[in-house]
Amino acid sequence: MKATAKDLRFHSKELINSVNRGEEVVITYRGKPCARLIPYEDLKNNKKENELFGMWKDNDMVENVDEHVRNLRKGRF
Repeated sequence: MKATAKDLRFHSKELINSVNRGEEVVITYRGKPCARLIPYEDLKNNKKENELFGMWKDNDMVENVDEHVRNLRKGRF
């Protein structure tokens, strides 16, 4: 389903009801797609884990990951 930014402003309840029924709503601004409303997936019920979680666990080069990341970010600010 497509909707304009004006539709989102004035008919948000109807658009959310459409999303709750399982539809995907594409919001357009000046005729070009700019956003997508999709049904929310609860991450607790999602069995697929993030593949990057724990990637530093077996790294022998870094003992304290938090301190290492803070040191990397120091030069940026």
